[in-house]
Amino acid sequence: MAFLCQRDSYAREFTTTVVSCSPAELQTDASGGKKEVLSGFQVVLEDTLLFPEGGGQPDDRGTINDISVLRVTRRGAQADHFTQTPLSPGSQVQVRVDWERRFDHMQQHSGQHLITAVADHLFGLKTTSWELGRLRSVIELDSPSVTAEQVAAIEQSVNQKIRDRLPVSVRELSLDDPEVEQVRGRGLPDDHAGPIRVVTIEGVDSNMCCGTHVSNLSDLQVIKILGTEKGKKNKSNLVFLAGNRVLKWMERSHGSEKALTALLKCGAEDHVEAVKKLQNATKLLQKNNLNLLRDLAVHTAHSLRSSPDWGGVVTLHRKEGDSEFMNIIANEIGSEETLLFLTVGDEKGAGLFLLAGPAEAVESLGPRVAEVLEGKGAGKKGRFQGKATKLSRRAEVQALLQDYASTQSAEE
Repeated sequence: MAFLCQRDSYAREFTTTVVSCSPAELQTDASGGKKEVLSGFQVVLEDTLLFPEGGGQPDDRGTINDISVLRVTRRGAQADHFTQTPLSPGSQVQVRVDWERRFDHMQQHSGQHLITAVADHLFGLKTTSWELGRLRSVIELDSPSVTAEQVAAIEQSVNQKIRDRLPVSVRELSLDDPEVEQVRGRGLPDDHAGPIRVVTIEGVDSNMCCGTHVSNLSDLQVIKILGTEKGKKNKSNLVFLAGNRVLKWMERSHGSEKALTALLKCGAEDHVEAVKKLQNATKLLQKNNLNLLRDLAVHTAHSLRSSPDWGGVVTLHRKEGDSEFMNIIANEIGSEETLLFLTVGDEKGAGLFLLAGPAEAVESLGPRVAEVLEGKGAGKKGRFQGKATKLSRRAEVQALLQDYASTQSAEE
C-alpha cells in the first residue's frame, strides 16, 4: 500500500495511530565535516504523510504532535520516523509536513521526469541517474557531451509543456500487468513489496516512481537549465532548477548584479569588461610588486652581509614577504658558515620560516626549529623551510641557534 504522501502529495496534515516506538540512534553531519550520533526513537505509524527518502528524492521533514521528525526512512512496506521524544504505541497523533520543503521536492522531482522524457524524445539522451540537491539538481545523461544547442532546445520544450498545463497522474499496476513492460524505469528495490506506482505526464512520459509529484505541470512554474558538467566516464551532468528555486536564483543573481554595479561603477552589461580591466591592472601591480620585493631582498642580503653583527647566527623578520623573498636573501648571502634564520608573516601569529647554513647544522636544527614554532617543514642541501603557527616564539629559536653556535665554537 502506498503512503498518504504518495496518494496525495498536496496533503499537509492528518491524524494517524502510532504502531511502535523503539530506541534508536541517528548519525548526522556535524560542523567541520564530523559525524554526530543522536539518541532517540524510531517511530512507526499506521500511515504517514512524511515521504521516506527514495528514488533520488530526499526525505520530508515535519512534526508528529509538534515533535520534530529528523529523518524518515523506508523499511520494506513501512516508514521509520526518527524523533528525540518517545510516542506511545496505540495513541492518535497529528502529523504535519514541512510544506516548503515538500513542495520544493515535488517541483524538482516532476521537473526531472519532464527533462528526462524530453531529452530522450528529442535527442535520445538517456538518464542513468539523478540527484535532488539542496540548491540545485543534477541529471546524469548517458552521453560524453551535450551541446549548448541541445540544452536550449530541451529547455524551450519543457517550458512549453509547462505553459500547456499538462496534467500529471499517479496510478498503481500489479507486478504481472503487461503494461509494466511499457513503463520507463531503472528497476525496483530488492525489498519492494506490493503494486508498482507509475507517474504519467499526459502525452509525454510514464515512469515507475515512488516520489511525490505535482498534479499539473503548471505547478512547476518554470525550469531553468544552468548548463552541463563533465560526469563519470562517458557521462554528462545536466544541472537544473525548477519552480521556486528559479525565483530564488534570480533574486540572488539580481542582488549580486546590483552589488557589482555599485562596486564597479558601471552598468550590468559592462561588468565583464570592467572585471577584465581590473584583473589586468592587478596582474601588472603584482608583477611590479614582485620586482620590488626581489630588489628589496637583494638589498637586505647585502645589508646583512656588511653588518658588524654578521657571523654566528643572523636573524631577520619582516611582516611582508614570501618564500621567494627569503630564498633570494639566502642565495645572495651564500654563506655556509653562518646560521641564517628568516621569518615572514604576523610576528605574533602564523607565517613562514627559513633556516640556512652549514648542511649538517641545518639538518639537525631544522626539525627542532619547526617544533618550537609549532609548524611543519622540510629541507635539503643546507636549507630547511616551512610554515609556522607561532612566530611569537622566534626568540626561543634564536636562543636554540645561539646555543648550537656556541657549542660548535667551543669544540673548535
